[in-house]
Amino acid sequence: MSQLKVQSISPSKKLGISMLTSSKYLLLLLSLMCTSFNIANAKELVRVTPAQIKTIGIETSPIQINKNANSQHLPGEVVVPVDQARIISAPQSGLIEQMLVATGQSVKQGQALAHLSSPNLVALQRDHLQALSQQRLSQNSLNRDAELYKDGIIAERRYLTSESNHAEVNALLGERRQALKLSGMSSQAIKSLETSGTYTNGITLSAPIEGMVLEQLVTAGQRVDIATPIYRIAKLSPLWLEIHVPTQALSNIQLGMKVSIINSEASGKVIAIVPNVNKLDQTALVRVAINNGTSSLAPGQMVEAEIAQPLNNKSTSFSVAKSAIVQINDSKNANQTLVFVQTKDGFEPRTIKVMNNTGTQTFITGDFAGTERIVTSGTAALKAKMQGIGGGE
Repeated sequence: MSQLKVQSISPSKKLGISMLTSSKYLLLLLSLMCTSFNIANAKELVRVTPAQIKTIGIETSPIQINKNANSQHLPGEVVVPVDQARIISAPQSGLIEQMLVATGQSVKQGQALAHLSSPNLVALQRDHLQALSQQRLSQNSLNRDAELYKDGIIAERRYLTSESNHAEVNALLGERRQALKLSGMSSQAIKSLETSGTYTNGITLSAPIEGMVLEQLVTAGQRVDIATPIYRIAKLSPLWLEIHVPTQALSNIQLGMKVSIINSEASGKVIAIVPNVNKLDQTALVRVAINNGTSSLAPGQMVEAEIAQPLNNKSTSFSVAKSAIVQINDSKNANQTLVFVQTKDGFEPRTIKVMNNTGTQTFITGDFAGTERIVTSGTAALKAKMQGIGGGE
């Protein structure tokens, strides 16, 4: 009967075997790493045969150099600055006897605009003349009592009473004079009334500023109430442009940025970003002061504005079709944005930074010479092939 011999292994031999096993594991790991490295390098250039290009439908277009990658095209409304517009209203109820200017005419400050006939004006003039007469009598009485008090003929109390009455009459006269001014009478007309005592039954409305008549709101022969608007006049240079900017684009806009009007010579800069969002359309108001080319614009006009946001560095920016942009988000390339550049050997994925979108174009920055051709169709197939999805024929 044969015997099974079991040979024991010495500790030194066990250590050798262990070291051999570790060496083989290390060699295997290095081999896998090299293989992985080679695979990664192989993905740097996506190789596609001419037949595959036709089958996939790969199309390319040249990259475009763009000086203002961040420029945004947004609609806006031309408005008159609040301090450059005036509403001329009827200071009294009455009848519009004559209109002297019409819509579209330029006027100078102080120029006559219309004539208003008002019965109420006669009563105001009468009250003013009565107050003026009382003031004169009060002044004479005060002068007389001052002399009598000085000579010791009357008591101090009587003199102080006369002085108080005179102050009250002066206050009343000032009130009546102010009422005439509010009724539309000029200081010169009031002075003439005080001198001659002759009443006038009409008021000539004049332009408070130099500008253009934007609206004529009444016609000759029309009866109007007090505060009825008659004309709207405005100075049309400079002008404002009010743009309602979506909140997602608001962070790219800053005070002082240059703005130009498309198909116009008008231009200006951002002067205000209103910190209030419209809850209905989620937009915020951006106000632009238009200082150049205002003659080509009109209040109420809707225009397309370009807000130029040049890059802060000296790198060139480019524009490509939106369909050329590829997003990669896997275990090796998290949140990476790229485009495929055509080369003589295939298609090279090149990392980019997206600056802005407008219409069908996307503005980007990256390592480009400006002569490359970018894949605009078939990017999904190139992305899958780059990631090793779908086979490798």
